[in-house]
Amino acid sequence: MTKSELITLLSDRFSQLVHKDAELSVKTIIDSLSKSLSSGGRVEIRGFGSFSLNHRPARLGRNPKTGEKVNIPEKFVPHFKPGKELKLKVDK
Repeated sequence: MTKSELITLLSDRFSQLVHKDAELSVKTIIDSLSKSLSSGGRVEIRGFGSFSLNHRPARLGRNPKTGEKVNIPEKFVPHFKPGKELKLKVDK
């Protein structure tokens, strides 16, 4: 499902919600998730799952084309862990 499909689904399901309002709601939720993660926080949505950051330390990699060694800097990457209810729904 894409962001635009989610917006359309919300505006269709809730007749009092105009398309622009659904779009603003989805954008606000995604921006809040992003802001929380970028500040080092963790986001948990009960029944769905949790978003957190994983630290990847600096390492020495290599360019597969030339074989040259390359330094890869440390970084944080987002990680999603599904909740128990989501796992059960997907497993059915």
